[in-house]
Formats: sequence, C-alpha cells, structure tokens
Amino acid sequence: MRIAFAGTPDFSVPALEALVQAGHTVAAVFTQPDRPAGRGRRLQASPVGRRAQDIGLPVHKPQRFDAEAQARLAEADVALMVVVAYGLILPQAALDIPRYGCLNIHASLLPRWRGAAPIQRAIEAGDAETGVCIMQMEAGLDTGPIWRRAATPISESDTAATVHDRLAELGAREVVAALPQVAEGRYQPEAQPEAGVTYARKLDKAEARIDWRDDAATIARRIRAFNPVPGAWSCCGDARVRMLDARALATLSGEAPGTVLEHDAEGVVIATGDAALRLLCVQWPGGRPQEARVVAAERFPIGQVLT
Repeated sequence: MRIAFAGTPDFSVPALEALVQAGHTVAAVFTQPDRPAGRGRRLQASPVGRRAQDIGLPVHKPQRFDAEAQARLAEADVALMVVVAYGLILPQAALDIPRYGCLNIHASLLPRWRGAAPIQRAIEAGDAETGVCIMQMEAGLDTGPIWRRAATPISESDTAATVHDRLAELGAREVVAALPQVAEGRYQPEAQPEAGVTYARKLDKAEARIDWRDDAATIARRIRAFNPVPGAWSCCGDARVRMLDARALATLSGEAPGTVLEHDAEGVVIATGDAALRLLCVQWPGGRPQEARVVAAERFPIGQVLT
C-alpha cells in the first residue's frame, strides 16, 4: 500500500520501520520541526525525522498541519496515513485526504485512557494491564472505532519507560496487521463502547513532587509512572533527588511521613502516610541513576525526613 506516516518521538520509530520492512511504500513522512536540544541547544531533528532521513524517505516538518501541509499530503497520493504520537492536531480536512483515512496507534486499551499520557496514567492508577489500539481517526479526542487491539500486563516492576518500549513494538506489529484489513474491505472497525471512558490528562511537573503523606502504594506507583518523565522527586536535605523505582511495603510505622526508617539489603525504607515504602533507585543532582542500597548510608541517614 502507498501510505504516509506522521510521528515524532522514539515511540513512533518502530512503527515506521515495520511498515517499510513489510513492503509498504512510505511516500511522505510528517514530523514536528527541529527543536533545540543538548547543552549547546543546537537544532535537532526528531527521532522520526532522523530515522526517515536514514531510510531515504521524503520528510516534511510543518509547524501546523495547515493548508500547505495538507497540499503536501494530497500530492503524495496515498491510500492511507498512519499517525503515531505526531503531536500536531490534524483537522478533518487532512483526515479526509487519504482514500482510507488515517489510522492511529494509541497506547491504551480504549476507551480507557484517551488523551495525552495513557501509559503514565495506567501505571499511576494501578491498572493490571494496558495495551495498544489501532484506531480509525476522527475529529473527537481518541474516539474513533478500533481495527485491532492487543494487551500487555503491567507488573509492579514496570516503569513508564519499560511499558513505553513494549507498546511501541506492539503497536508496530498491530498496525502492519491492520493495513490488509483496511484495504480488503471485508472488515469493519468496532465502535468504542460508551462505558468505561477515562481521560489521561497531560503530565504536570507540579505533580511530580512526592507527598509522603500519601499511602505507600500510591507513591510507589507514581514513582514508576513518572520514570523517566517528569521524574518523581523529593528533597533530602538541600538536594532535590529523583526517585526512579520503589515498592510499597506492609510495614507499619509511627514515624512522620518521609522519615528514613532503615536501610536493608534492597534499598531504603521510608515512612509514608499509611505504611512504608522501599526506595530502590535514585538519581542525585548531576549524577546517574543508582541503586538506593548503594548510597543508603551516605545519602539517607536514618531518622532524616524527606520533604
């Protein structure tokens, strides 16, 4: 099939590669404009832009999907466009250009977690599983009918980073499988049920600060959900420390929330609003991620209160 592709971050790259490897002709790639990055703040192409250039695909980088961008899509004369975490709003006029419309890879089991941060919100909420949906795009926010879906469990050791990588590969596999279904015309996508709709609101840096008065399970899930972005954190003395991995414990404590209770073979045990939490991985300012047990005695003195 002759297709267009729209995507920007690392999450989108496996799908682009899978479509090319499956033999589809990618006649146009749309990605967000180059952005300043790194210490030198030099302009840098998006992951999709870089990979598309490596493969030798034509790349377009519009600021908005305006009339000019729509003209580029029309000139590509494609049967369908695949959209994966593109980051720009596609107007209905753009969705109508390809003969079979536009397919989106969405990182949740719709209608649960429509919106901007489905991976993080699924982990934060304690969902037992998540997945991907291949959705026919329409004007509403993630409301379109579903061509294919595939699930994956969320374990207590998963972070947003590990789930992100699994779903990127899962989405790539499923979108390749969906294209023949769309083209053959013997299948119809399934409308999303009205029951069970939830919204994954955009991540806010303000919510990344840990409130140790919360219960241990909530804090542990939030730490894993916000790894790597926006990064859960707390103050240890004068240092703002990123918390990257943790597990809730059943241990009860009469100490104030945030108090370092003990060091054990696995990490640092900290009092919360209801029980205790074992901190497993941390990142000190200017440093690299470290196992909490390695720096426990030096960085987390017993009795210190994190704020």
